[in-house]
Amino acid sequence: MRWLAVLILWAGAAWAWTGAGAARAEGERAGEFDYYVLALSWSPTWCALEGDARGAGQCDSRRHLGWVVHGLWPQYERGWPSYCPSNARPPSRGETGAMADIMGAGGAAWYQWKKHGVCSGLGARDYFRLVRLAWERVKRPEVLRRLTDPVRLPASVVEEAFIAANPGLERDMITITCREGRIQEARICLTRDLRFRRCSAEAARDCTLSRAVLDPVR
Repeated sequence: MRWLAVLILWAGAAWAWTGAGAARAEGERAGEFDYYVLALSWSPTWCALEGDARGAGQCDSRRHLGWVVHGLWPQYERGWPSYCPSNARPPSRGETGAMADIMGAGGAAWYQWKKHGVCSGLGARDYFRLVRLAWERVKRPEVLRRLTDPVRLPASVVEEAFIAANPGLERDMITITCREGRIQEARICLTRDLRFRRCSAEAARDCTLSRAVLDPVR
């Protein structure tokens, strides 16, 4: 907790899974899974590594995006389904566009529905409602939004910040991932009714970097 305390003090002053060998399925039956993983991406990382080069609207500094929903993924205790056959009506452009405030872009919402949402067994409208409900139930650490300059810190500090912000969330219920030396995602494991639960071994693959870059919200 020492690093978290230092980060809180610093920010206060400034402001005043994929693992090798994981089992994966495609085309499994929709609605048959064990739990969800809510993946929250740190938007400044994605923008630095990909979005800026694409001219992505998500990276517009006027949006001030920090954590955004990468996806709400149905998960097995071993592996995960994707691209499940479904007779559900695809989401409309309006439905995916309405998710841009928390998912960065309507196109991202469409892709997540096509790959993961169909496996929930829900219709598109109900799936996106569930995504928004999961987003609202998991509190994002406000201290991380107060950064004004990039910092280098252990990935575990970000995990500690989420645990401090969410009563009932424990270390075996969240994992922090890194990409190219930067904090990439926070992945929180949830029951089908969106309560915190232990992650299976394949989902619990923490970044072990001691000096991961965390860029400030733009």
